[in-house]
Amino acid sequence: MDKEAKDLAEKEKNFAMNLSLGIGIGMLLLKSIAYFQTGSAAILSDAAESVVHVVAVAFATYSLYLSQKPADKEHRYGHTKISFVSAGFEGVMIILAAAFIIYESTAKWISGLEIQNLDTGLILTASALIINGGLGFYLILIGKRRNSLILKANGKHVLTDAWTSLGVVVGVALTWFTGWLPLDPICAYLVAINILVAGIGLVKESLEGLLDKADPELNEQILQILKAECTTEDIQFHGLRHLNTGEGHRVEFHLLFEDSMSIQDAHRVATRIENKIKQAHQTPIDVSTHLEPKRDHEQIHTDNHVQHYN
Repeated sequence: MDKEAKDLAEKEKNFAMNLSLGIGIGMLLLKSIAYFQTGSAAILSDAAESVVHVVAVAFATYSLYLSQKPADKEHRYGHTKISFVSAGFEGVMIILAAAFIIYESTAKWISGLEIQNLDTGLILTASALIINGGLGFYLILIGKRRNSLILKANGKHVLTDAWTSLGVVVGVALTWFTGWLPLDPICAYLVAINILVAGIGLVKESLEGLLDKADPELNEQILQILKAECTTEDIQFHGLRHLNTGEGHRVEFHLLFEDSMSIQDAHRVATRIENKIKQAHQTPIDVSTHLEPKRDHEQIHTDNHVQHYN
């Protein structure tokens, strides 16, 4: 990716994140007004999720800034791994919001349910639903286009917020039409369960990234390229490893050449294979190869206790 394209990608990601933060603050104010107008436990659950969302987006905004910093002496591979920390933080915040919703809804039910102005609360919450739904899909679209885990995680959180609002709209509408007040906290419980699942999913994705879990689809794709290219060039490979950096992938493998081949020709072949792998994937890939002679390479690795996984 050239500098102009990289600058454009960063500008698009920064705009999307700043838009998310601004709308998140606006939605928090809107839902807070709706809660104070109604006293609804369901609407309180929606507002609580928005508090968590604003905190998470603020952290994600900083994480996006940090991920765009170039490599330095202390961080030789750059700062993109912060993407997984950001996703994990957002997941934990969602889980805490679910716990708060369950606690507050139960407390309100026990102390006695009092709800008013449900028509106003319904209109305000429905407005938040429409805005967050559009924003969530936009963030995920930009996140996929720019391969940004931070934006995709934030988009999922916004959509979780939208689903929360949808559940609240349904619950408040049913409570309004039927007059049965327990529907309000029951709706809040359902909302809490829904966002709890989303939060656990984000934490799981974060841990997998931090622990460098291999992507089976990417692994198969690289293996197919290596097998085809090595057959064509009459060489061998082993030691394939790869990991997700948060905004791309890093790939490493060894290529085994005949002893008679010059280092210049071996390097030319290795570079061609590297470019083939880069071009086959939509996301940025940093490929590193280690060139070896076929003769005695197994003994050398055995002596040095090197272990590889293909």
